[in-house]
Amino acid sequence: MENQTAKPVIRFPEFTDNWNNTKLSELLKEAKKRNADLKYTKDEVLSVSGEMGIVNQIEHLGRSYAGVSVHQYHVVEVGDIVYTKSPLKANPYGIIKQNKKKAGIVSTLYAVYNVKEENAHGEFIEHYFSLDENLNRYLRPLVRKGAKNTLQVSDAEALKGNFLIPSVAEQKKITLFLNALDKKIEQLKQKKRLLAEYKKGIMQKIFSQELRFKDVNGNEFPDWTNQKLGDIAYKNSSNIAANAIEENFGDYKIYGASGVLKKVDFYKENEEYISIVKDGAGVGRVFLCEANTSVLGTLDIIKAKETNLYYLFYFLQQTNFLKYVTGSTIPHIYFSDYKSEKILVPIKEEQIKIGTFLSRIDDKIGRTQAQIEQTQQYKKGLLQNMFV
Repeated sequence: MENQTAKPVIRFPEFTDNWNNTKLSELLKEAKKRNADLKYTKDEVLSVSGEMGIVNQIEHLGRSYAGVSVHQYHVVEVGDIVYTKSPLKANPYGIIKQNKKKAGIVSTLYAVYNVKEENAHGEFIEHYFSLDENLNRYLRPLVRKGAKNTLQVSDAEALKGNFLIPSVAEQKKITLFLNALDKKIEQLKQKKRLLAEYKKGIMQKIFSQELRFKDVNGNEFPDWTNQKLGDIAYKNSSNIAANAIEENFGDYKIYGASGVLKKVDFYKENEEYISIVKDGAGVGRVFLCEANTSVLGTLDIIKAKETNLYYLFYFLQQTNFLKYVTGSTIPHIYFSDYKSEKILVPIKEEQIKIGTFLSRIDDKIGRTQAQIEQTQQYKKGLLQNMFV
């Protein structure tokens, strides 16, 4: 690092001193404590996630992946820093996180460090390394790539790098500010989760007819009729091959099994439509697609005849298409099979009321997701300017 001292672009006015070029070993020390007394069981093994931080492995992954014995596992106290020596797409040299929740244990494949509190604030270190460019720039010179992309660096070697750091007082002030942003992001994520749960519950009540809408005069609508999907909708056979994504760039979105992939100028539907994933891991997922978009050949295009498209979309969202799966290697569903699926159909006026009501909830979920992304981008911009 050429400059031994520097100052960030954005800074709290009460701090004016330069940030100093410091070895990480001056801020952290290797944690030597092992689970020799078996104080912690396999139920208390921790995982390290790029998005969620350090979390209980069973809660995060649904099961424990611990070995036969955990007596040599590292003990991770609250406040400790953990370096995960596993490459991720955005972090090819691993990730660094602080344990903020509950003590536990991690495999010996992880490096665990105590914070030297006289020199460093643990949360500041995690915030610093939460920015991919900071993390990758620090680890790149220290880590050797082994066979099968394994990361070769000892726990001690991982502390030998340098980075610029302010006083502990400034570290704490920056941390408080960034924590407030994180709290805002988490509140927005919780709002989105609650909206999604509300939508799920209200859909169950609507389609079980526990909850019914009324006409403009306050009267009950007629009973719903039971019809087959193939009688009220049809499959449009026009879709595109996966290799067309790279061959035909343009201004139109293309949908894959996980949603929008990228924009291409190829075959496009000129009005909204429903798509159902017919191949692979996401088989049976249902999307409402915008006009002037396309789908991969792994999705079916479904269009309504007289039925309201929004009503049909929401009804199909809670339909179990997995019962139509065939194929032992790659799961597949065929329209010729699932077109026999029974659809409860109210009169058009009630269809519109239901579709409009549920789409308004989706709009709220979409706006909340946009707020999450905007706040995350705002935080990223601050991280890039509050550190050096």
